[in-house]
Amino acid sequence: MKRLGVIGGLGPIATAYFYELIIKMTEAAVDQEHIEMIIYSKPSIPDRTDYILGKSSENPVYPMMEIGRRLVAMGADYIAIPCITAHYFHDTLSKGIKAPVIHAIRETALYLKKQGICSAGIMATEGTIHSGLFQRELEECSITSVLPSDESQQALSEIIYKNIKANRPVDYTRFEEVSDQLRQDGAEVIILGCTELSLIKRDFCIGPGYLDAMEVLAMHSVILSEAKLKKKYQVLITGQEELLRV
Repeated sequence: MKRLGVIGGLGPIATAYFYELIIKMTEAAVDQEHIEMIIYSKPSIPDRTDYILGKSSENPVYPMMEIGRRLVAMGADYIAIPCITAHYFHDTLSKGIKAPVIHAIRETALYLKKQGICSAGIMATEGTIHSGLFQRELEECSITSVLPSDESQQALSEIIYKNIKANRPVDYTRFEEVSDQLRQDGAEVIILGCTELSLIKRDFCIGPGYLDAMEVLAMHSVILSEAKLKKKYQVLITGQEELLRV
C-alpha cells in the first residue's frame, strides 16, 4: 500500500478524528492491513481564517509547506490536510510539495455531482466562505451554492471557535437553526465544510441530507493508499444508506 502523510494540528481534535475515520473506513482484519500513516501535528500554525480575512499577517502556508516536505522526505506518497480552510493554499502547497495533495473540496463537489445533487448548502468557517473555495468547485460541477445568512455564519463561527476548538459543549440548537435556514433557501444537501463540524456528525444524530467533507477526504485517502474501503462508507450522504442495499 501507499503511505499517507497528514499535515495535522489544524485543529488537533479534528486531526485525531481524521485518523479515527481512516481506521474505521478501512476493511482490515489484522493490523497489517491498515494504512501506514505519518501524522505531523503542529497546532502552532497561524489561523487560516484570520490570514484569509486580513486579520493577521502571519501566513500559514510556510509552516504547512515545511511539514509537507518533511512528510515526503519520510516517504509519504500522498498528503492529506484535515482542515478545509487550509485548502485555500492548495495550489501553492501542490507546487512546493513533491507528492499529490488531496483536494478535499474538489472531491466533495465531484461526489455531489455523481449523486445528481443540484444545490448544496455550505457550513464552513468565515474564511472558507469568504474565499469562495466551495462555491468555485461546486460551480464547476454545475451545482448551486446556498450560503448561510450573516446571522447564521456568525452562529457557525461561534460553534467552531467557541465550542469545538475550545473543547466546550456544542450549541446544537444553533446548528439546527443554521441547517433550517440553508434548507429553506433551497439546499438539497448540506456540506459540513469544516473539520470541526465533522465532530457534530460524530457526536449527534444530525438526520438526513448532510455530507461531511472530512469523510470524503478520508474515503479518498483510503482509496489512494490502495487499501480496501468498507462498503458502508461508499455512500456518505446521511439518509442514503439504503442505496448500499440496491
